[in-house]
Amino acid sequence: MDNLNRKQSFTERYASGQIPWDDADPPPELIALAEHLQPGKALDLGSGYGRTSIFLARRGWQVDGIEFVAQAVEESQRRAQIAGVEQFTRFLLGDVTNLEMLQGPYDLAVDIGCMHTLSKPELESYRDELKRLLHRGAIYLLFAHLKDLKDNNEDASRWIEEGYLLSIFSDGFALTEAVHGITTVAENPPWSSAWYYFQRQ
Repeated sequence: MDNLNRKQSFTERYASGQIPWDDADPPPELIALAEHLQPGKALDLGSGYGRTSIFLARRGWQVDGIEFVAQAVEESQRRAQIAGVEQFTRFLLGDVTNLEMLQGPYDLAVDIGCMHTLSKPELESYRDELKRLLHRGAIYLLFAHLKDLKDNNEDASRWIEEGYLLSIFSDGFALTEAVHGITTVAENPPWSSAWYYFQRQ
């Protein structure tokens, strides 16, 4: 799926209200990680309705959220205001493969379910932007759906191969931990997924 079709698909999903990732709380993996980090400057990639950004802002982080669906950006701003953290958050309409509007350095980057839909050229641009924006020693937390021939979910064919994911981030990042699992959303068939903890080198 190219970027234009992907943006249209997600725009339609937001408009229809079919967004199963709109949970009140962020995943426990992010909550656990944040408990061990000093607040700093964070980047929320594919920020959706802002749950990651708002969670981190409540803990004292200054957060920039990047999202390519205008409706999601507007709703994120509204939710941040309701949560009382609008002064700690900035939600920008943009593409995660082109972040020229941002200047680092960031201490933390979080991507929960965004990068695995990118094409190989887009992934390289995405990686290069992270390399530019994260300082050495910064943490990159990634949740990705993995391509697995054993998956029955029809979406699995467009997820990312783990070998390619790791090869992309071997340039500039060190993998410190990978936690594999199975993801199930609503009534869809389950698919393979993993949490990856990288450190900028």
